[in-house]
Order: sequence, then structure tokens, then C-alpha cells
Amino acid sequence: MESSQYSIFKDSIASQLFKDPEFKTAADELDEFASYLAAEAWTIVPERYRSVTFEERSSVEDGAQSISLDAISPSFVDTLVSYGQAQDTDDAARFLRKALESYVEQVTAPPPVWSSTRTKECEICEREVPLTYHHLIPKSTHAKVLKKGWHPESMLNKVAWLCSVARGEELAQHYHTVDLLLAREDIRRWQKYASKQRFGVKRG
Repeated sequence: MESSQYSIFKDSIASQLFKDPEFKTAADELDEFASYLAAEAWTIVPERYRSVTFEERSSVEDGAQSISLDAISPSFVDTLVSYGQAQDTDDAARFLRKALESYVEQVTAPPPVWSSTRTKECEICEREVPLTYHHLIPKSTHAKVLKKGWHPESMLNKVAWLCSVARGEELAQHYHTVDLLLAREDIRRWQKYASKQRFGVKRG
């Protein structure tokens, strides 16, 4: 499974491609192209950049400028040249530098203000029903979460907009995102049931 950092790097590559108005391709082809370029370029990204987060941003204070591109893959260069995205090695390096700058900016950005992430639909059953926000890491567990090192402090107040959800320490430690909740069989069963229910319709 690719890391979230790698996914952001790949998206940064795709974003650079999109900036060229002459570059036109279908979504699935773009994904394949960006994936290939990202795989070719990721190997020269230093480890501290591959795993950096907001909490570790001080380790990359100089941004992407300190990343050496001397070992840039010939295949990366040749592919960009073949697709008209670069004229030569220097041009390809400039393309990659811009993608790296975008990547570093995104992975070191502060987390969102969780209350501003409100959705119109329940993030589990996807119905437009009355929602409340639920702390995925309950406030009552914050001290323990930090003591145990389960999650960084910046993630303590993240929320999900739901119509129903379980709570407790197990949620805080193991089910602190909507994706992790949806990995639970009981939550998936509820999702399938709830998604078929029409809100506001009386039965019987």
C-alpha cells in the first residue's frame, strides 16, 4: 500500500502536468502516467522528506531546494521529453523541482480546523440527514492518547460528520478515521442498511 506522502507526491506530479494547457489525456491515463513518473522520481527523494509531516516540518525547513536532483532518472527525463513536457534534462529537473515544492508545502501544512470540514451527507451512510460532529478521538481520552503516543497532538480534535457512531478508547486508538471505521464489519452493515433508508419517510 502506498503511503499518504507518496500519494501526495504523485498528485503533485499530476498537478504539474495539468498546468500545461496542451496536455490532454483521460483521467485513467493521467493516473497511470503520473504514477510512472512518481515511481521514477521517488527514489531520489531523501527519507526525511518521504515521511515528513506537519509535526516534523522543522526537519525540512529549507524546503525542496536542498533536494539534489543530480541522480534524476534518465527514464523520467526521456518520458517527459517524449510527451512534450520538457526540452532536456534541465527542463525535466525544473518540472520535478516544482512538483517537489508543491509536495513539501502540502505534507508540512497544518491540519484543517476540523469543525470547518462539515459535509452535507453522513460520512458513513452518505445520506442527507441531520448530522452532528463526533470527535473520532474522544476528548475524554486525549491525555491517554498523548501519553501512549497513539497520535500527534495536532490530530486530537479531528471530527467526522455522522448520524451515528460508536465512542470510547477503542475508537480513539484504532478507529480514528472514517476509513478505519468503514473497515469494521458492523459499521459496513450499518452503512448498507442506513444508505437504503429515506430520511423523513414514515413507515407503516
